[in-house]
Amino acid sequence: MNKEKYTLRIYRGVPGNQYWEEFELERSASANVISSLMAIQTNPINKEGKATTPVAWEQGCLEEVCGSCSMLVNGRPRQACTALIEDIINEGCSTTITLAPFTKFPLVRDLCVDRTKMFESLKKVRAWVSVDGTWDTTKQFGQKVGPEVQEALYVLSTCMTCGCCSESCPQVNDHSPFIGPAPVSQARLFNAHPGGEYEKPERLRALLDEDGISGCGNAQNCAKVCPKKIPLTESIALIGKETMKQAIKDALKLPDT
Repeated sequence: MNKEKYTLRIYRGVPGNQYWEEFELERSASANVISSLMAIQTNPINKEGKATTPVAWEQGCLEEVCGSCSMLVNGRPRQACTALIEDIINEGCSTTITLAPFTKFPLVRDLCVDRTKMFESLKKVRAWVSVDGTWDTTKQFGQKVGPEVQEALYVLSTCMTCGCCSESCPQVNDHSPFIGPAPVSQARLFNAHPGGEYEKPERLRALLDEDGISGCGNAQNCAKVCPKKIPLTESIALIGKETMKQAIKDALKLPDT
């Protein structure tokens, strides 16, 4: 084993034609997975010395804010931009690091996947504060929010829609319609907002559907892998109570306000 070098073993290809390919790189104290992929892009020669195509991946902010560089690093869902090579080597006691695309989203190519269904899920739970009709909600927008609530909302607002929680969730699969942890937590965020509370019943009703809160199996993997340490299981528990209250109100035909 050459201690001055490390190997990236990458699961590459397109749907129906995936394969492993290895690349050997010089070790550097400041290298991370993204800089390593950039080095391969500059000189796409694999470990066997054969010229190959550059590896395809996504990146954006490079500071763990955009969520675009999600991938499996040694089997763990995480952000490639904050995955330092030396840390990974020390954690795994090996100079070979495996990179693979997420498995819970449609593969595009190499390490790129299509996370459209996550964004569609955010639409389903109306993960926004509507501008239209603000004349009806002026009083709600004007409500003061205390420091404790602000702190809780800030943590929830750091969600990047990176997909790590869905990738780690056993209930997110081809046989289950479960919407995933992130949209549930975002429903909690906007329900707690003074203006977003106006549409709270609609969000809760969306999560009462077949793909909603009932699909959670309480594996708690999501909270363990979230790059932002968002209390996803806490959000799921709180939304579970709120959806039950909404279901009772709807059954009794009680008004939303």
